Amino acid sequence: MNLKSFETQVAVSTEDICREIFRNRSGSIRIKKERVAVGNLVKIFKATLKLANNKGFHAMSLRDLCAESGMSMGGLYAYFKNKEELLTLIQEQGRAIVARVMGDQLSGIDDADRALDVAVRSHLYLSEVLQPWFFFSYMETRFFNAAEGRRAIDGELQTEGIFSDILQKGIAGGQFAIGDPLLVAAAIKALLQDWYLKRWKYRRRKISVEAYADFVLSLISAYGAGKHAKGANHGVA
Repeated sequence: MNLKSFETQVAVSTEDICREIFRNRSGSIRIKKERVAVGNLVKIFKATLKLANNKGFHAMSLRDLCAESGMSMGGLYAYFKNKEELLTLIQEQGRAIVARVMGDQLSGIDDADRALDVAVRSHLYLSEVLQPWFFFSYMETRFFNAAEGRRAIDGELQTEGIFSDILQKGIAGGQFAIGDPLLVAAAIKALLQDWYLKRWKYRRRKISVEAYADFVLSLISAYGAGKHAKGANHGVA
């Protein structure tokens, strides 16, 4: 699976996300025409992520958002009551998208090797498609209130849990020789984060997202092989 085939399979555009938000929050959003509401939510999301990535969400004012999105203050209030609700809306939907896409891509895969390949590629490709949201989510975590901060941590642990479960299954089946699957899962997550936080570095080196996925998977494989070798040597001794 490459990035192009992933994008064909998975509907994760900003418009798709905003449509989900409208349908999930139709009771609280005052604009009832889906086409209009979704179009305005797209403007709000794109403007928010642009401002947040340029100056920080905490420093962004709703007046800044009005100017960037081209909407009035009253127009913004038709979708959320304040910045905190806007932040929650963006974060909740982003986490839901990650959980849904990862779950869908891994559904029905029993082989641990195959599952690990799909999980790594799906997460990297999703972070490529939704890079502004991934960057925003990571960089703004330090400014979240306590409740949103806990939810952000839970979201990261949920992703790590997906990798840990795959690794544990591979260990049980004799496919992986890994001593601490939770630690390895955390290391995998850190490698994936490096891709969307420092894309400039990899672009400069002309490394594609597919090549980076190959690297991450080969690194995990080499680590597992090394553990096998150590175990074999220890047994001989």
